[in-house]
Amino acid sequence: MIERTFGLIGRPFLQFYNSCESFGHFILFQFSLFKRLPTLFRRKRLLFIQIETIGFGSLGVVFLTALFTGMVEAVQLYDGFHKYGVENFMGYTIFVSITKELGPVFATLMVISRSISAMSAELGTMRVSEQIDAMDILGVDSKSYLLIPRIVATVISLPILVIWFDVVAISSAYLIAVNVLGVNAQAYTDTLMQLGTMSDITTGLLKALVFGLIISSIGSYMGYHAKGGARGVGNATIYGVVYSAIAIFIGNYFLSAFFLVLGL
Repeated sequence: MIERTFGLIGRPFLQFYNSCESFGHFILFQFSLFKRLPTLFRRKRLLFIQIETIGFGSLGVVFLTALFTGMVEAVQLYDGFHKYGVENFMGYTIFVSITKELGPVFATLMVISRSISAMSAELGTMRVSEQIDAMDILGVDSKSYLLIPRIVATVISLPILVIWFDVVAISSAYLIAVNVLGVNAQAYTDTLMQLGTMSDITTGLLKALVFGLIISSIGSYMGYHAKGGARGVGNATIYGVVYSAIAIFIGNYFLSAFFLVLGL
């Protein structure tokens, strides 16, 4: 009875200690990758392959997500704005919400579901099948060869995908608002041009850069350290997706607060 009681009391502290230890190992691992960034210039072909896989491969799913996000937002905002006769201001509201929040977050979530999951699974399979160990034995730096191109490609690709998302979502919202809901096209675009600023777009792109680094670092770390056969690969993929998504929502809050302090 006493042992069980102390076990229940001590288990949360032990779990917290293990979590801190794992996070510390993750940070040290990222520092070890940072020192290997110059090796990327010797492997440009690998970078372009990963950009094609992560970036261009995600264009379709990002397009569909952006298309229906813009359409739904136009319908929902019209319902509220029309009650007060200010539906002409929908353009700017949609523009800000998409470029500063929905674009970076939704595009990142789509990349997580499509590319980061595949990244974790691929690296995890290479780890449990001892392919990574074989590369290290042969004198090939597996971190430089496998991880650096994937991380840099994600950081490069995500801002491009966010721009793609913004264009598609804003366009679909405009088409629904004007052609379906009957909002005045001239008033819609006038409020958008008068109130919209480049800082609305740049803050979203800065978020995309940070998000790209976060999700690629987590996904590659989980896959690279997978263990336990097929079950371990599955767990690495699950953890890579879940931790990346959670990190994005947390990071989005702190970045938004930081930009608010800066007045952006």
